[in-house]
Amino acid sequence: MVYLQDILQIIAGLGILNVWLLRFQNKTTYRGGESSNMKEEFAHYGLPIWSVYVIGFLKIISAAGLLTGIFIAPLVLPSAILLAALMLGAVSMHAKVSDPIKKSAPALCLLVMTLLIALLTV
Repeated sequence: MVYLQDILQIIAGLGILNVWLLRFQNKTTYRGGESSNMKEEFAHYGLPIWSVYVIGFLKIISAAGLLTGIFIAPLVLPSAILLAALMLGAVSMHAKVSDPIKKSAPALCLLVMTLLIALLTV
């Protein structure tokens, strides 16, 4: 089970870092509405511009915590719980604007992964 938890932490951590550091300005098929970057996506959800940076910071910190947690175990549970809460928010934003399930699938998968990481940690 330790290997499963490590694999989930790597997938979730690198996935978040990919979206927030490498694909922040890129259009993807998973962005809310017809948004072509992260700022437009948050605007589509009706969120203020400052929330992009707050949410981004929290997601990057939690992703780093999951990755570092492979070596420093006490970081895993708080990072997983924080990221799960953020993913719950992401899924709810997709639902708020009636996005098709395909657009919320990555957030939903990350929600399940982070909940599983948290369960395996305790």
